Amino acid sequence: MKHVFIINPKAGKGSNIDRLYDMADMLRSRHGLDVKCVLTQSRGHATTITREFAQSGEEYRFYACGGDGTINEVANGIAGFPNAAMTAIPIGTGNDFLKNFGDKQSLFSDAENLFDGEVQELDLIDCNGQLALTIACSGIDARVAEDVHRYSASPRIDGKTSYLIAVARNVIFKELSSHWTLSIDGRTKESDYTLIAVCNGRYYGGGFMPVAEAGMTDGVLNTLVVDKITRALFARFVGAYSKGNYRKFPKYARCYQAKEIRISSTKKDIPTCLDGEVVFSDDVTIRLSEKKLRFFGPKGCDPDATRRR
Repeated sequence: MKHVFIINPKAGKGSNIDRLYDMADMLRSRHGLDVKCVLTQSRGHATTITREFAQSGEEYRFYACGGDGTINEVANGIAGFPNAAMTAIPIGTGNDFLKNFGDKQSLFSDAENLFDGEVQELDLIDCNGQLALTIACSGIDARVAEDVHRYSASPRIDGKTSYLIAVARNVIFKELSSHWTLSIDGRTKESDYTLIAVCNGRYYGGGFMPVAEAGMTDGVLNTLVVDKITRALFARFVGAYSKGNYRKFPKYARCYQAKEIRISSTKKDIPTCLDGEVVFSDDVTIRLSEKKLRFFGPKGCDPDATRRR
C-alpha cells in the first residue's frame, strides 16, 4: 500500500508544509510505510493527480491536506475506485466537512491517528457530473458564496468584510428568490424559491447546518426547499436555518428525502455551491451518486456523529 499526502501549498498561507513533511517522515520511520508528498499546482490538480494514481490499480491511501476545496478535489479523483481511499488533514480556513465527525474532528490534524484507520463508505452528491461530499445549495446562499470568493480576491478586503459585503449585496439590493421549475423524484412544481439545499452532510458556509438530520451513509439526500420569503422574514429565518431548525417555519420550508432533484430556469443560470465552489447552469440535476467514497479516519470516528436523530 502507498500513502500520498496531497498538499495545497496555498492553504494556511503555506505555513504548514514543513509540518506535513515531518508527519510523512514520521510515518516512514516509525511504521515503515511507503509515503510521498505531492504539492498541487492549480485548481483541479488534486483531482488529476489522485485519479492517475488510482487508475494504476495499486492500493493507495490519500491524505487531503488543505481545506474543503482540497478534500472535494481528492474525492472527485478517487470516487468509485476500490483500490483508493482518502482522509483529510485540515490546514485550510474552511473545514466544514470534518465538523461532521464531532469531537473526533481534532484528531484529523495528526497523521499518526489516521494511517491505519478503518475504511468507511460514504454517500456522495452528483451535480451535473461533479461530485460533492456535503451540500449542494442553489439560490441566495450560493450567490453569497460566489460574491465572497470574488471580494476575497482583493488584498484590501479580509474574509469577514467580504462576507458582509456579499450578504448586503444579495439580501438588500437584489431579489431574494428566483423562478424555477423544481422536480424531486419526479414530482414537479414551478414556483419562486429562495433556496434549495441538497444535504448529504450537515455543514457548509463556516458552520451553517441546514438539515441536522442529514446522514452521509443513509442512501438518501435530505433536500430542504425554501419558498419565496420577504426580507423581514429572511432576517428571522436565517438564524433557525443555520442551526437546522427549519421546522420553525413550516409554511415556507419543507424537507424531502430524495434521490434525484432537478432545477431548471428559462431566464438565467442557476448558481449552485458544491462544497464551497460555485458553478452555474440553467439546468441542474442533482442525484445520489452511484459511486461511493472510501474514507478512513481516527479509530471510532463516525461521519454522522453530529446527526440529529
